[in-house]
Amino acid sequence: MKLILSLLFVFSTSCIFSQNLQKTLVILDAETKLPVQDATVTVLKTKQFYLSNKLGEVTISIKGESALKITHATYETNTVRASFLKDNNTILLKKNTKELDEIIITKQHPQKILKMLIDNSIAHFTMPARLKVYEREFLKLDDKYAYFNDGLLNFQLTGNPNIARTDILIEQNRSYGLKDEFVGDDAVGYNLDNISENYYNFKYLEFLLTTSAKKDFEFIIKSYSKTHSYYIMQIIPTDNAVGLYDHYYIVYDYKKKLIVEVSSVLSDQMLAKLSDRPHLNPKEIEKSSFKTIYKIDDNQYYFFSSREEIKLKRKINKVPRVVEVSNTMVTTAFSTKHFTYKDNEIFKGKTLYNVPNHILTNYWDISGLTATDEELSIIQKLSELGK
Repeated sequence: MKLILSLLFVFSTSCIFSQNLQKTLVILDAETKLPVQDATVTVLKTKQFYLSNKLGEVTISIKGESALKITHATYETNTVRASFLKDNNTILLKKNTKELDEIIITKQHPQKILKMLIDNSIAHFTMPARLKVYEREFLKLDDKYAYFNDGLLNFQLTGNPNIARTDILIEQNRSYGLKDEFVGDDAVGYNLDNISENYYNFKYLEFLLTTSAKKDFEFIIKSYSKTHSYYIMQIIPTDNAVGLYDHYYIVYDYKKKLIVEVSSVLSDQMLAKLSDRPHLNPKEIEKSSFKTIYKIDDNQYYFFSSREEIKLKRKINKVPRVVEVSNTMVTTAFSTKHFTYKDNEIFKGKTLYNVPNHILTNYWDISGLTATDEELSIIQKLSELGK
């Protein structure tokens, strides 16, 4: 079955490269002309998804005539015809966020509203489902790039939203770098096995529902969008908070009661506390942030993308090191159809760290996430290190 899947993928990918045209979009803020990161570009004809990088760049593959829908929670939706595109195209997006902060007064405490949003979102996730995901990860040791991996993965989710099982099948993958410098599951790598727990059960938000969180955080709900029924819930640590906490921002559709985005960042103010309260930082975290986007598409609701970064000090092989990991995942295609596979074909590991390279095509060129010139340079250097 694995061979059949591989042959089918090679055939379909070769068709894409031989028949499809590649176009590059640069998505900018209409007012500031700054790049728009995390904009979703959907090829409506094929339901292929792409995500803009930090430079606002998207490289898409088009076969025949189709419209492209460009969406972002902060901007108005824009639709363009593929036939109008040139080799390089600048797309300007107009902001749809409220110019003035309007605090929403609610009868319930926002913490109870968050609990309702989490429960309702979990109940409405489309199940069963199959997500074709592109995953990319960079790792630095002592502020120098030391390792890279990426891969095309299939996440097949079965069961029900409350008790979901995720089987992962690897189509292609590659990794480069000095692997011998860091050994062990806790030293490197994003835990792919946690996608259901973290993204489909909102595990990372659970502690915000506790009694202590009500004391340590200020919960504020504000209006967010002029064109969508979106509110934003800001959950900010108070000055008296006794833990090392991120600032949380949750964008949600208040009519459908579904979570659209979750992001967090460890603020400079919180990091400044570390010198006064060293017990708050046992792992000596220097940077931490993540952003998760969920897609509402007609009657379907599912995980779309995540971007996580963490920098901390820890011992590797008993030697103190500074470790920085950045990981991005983007769903490039979504389906409710199953495909069959054997149990021994399921990926049992946590990361792509020790998986042998399996490259059939230049899959990264149609990955859904365009690499910047800087990232391409880093990948090339790391590939040379591994030779």
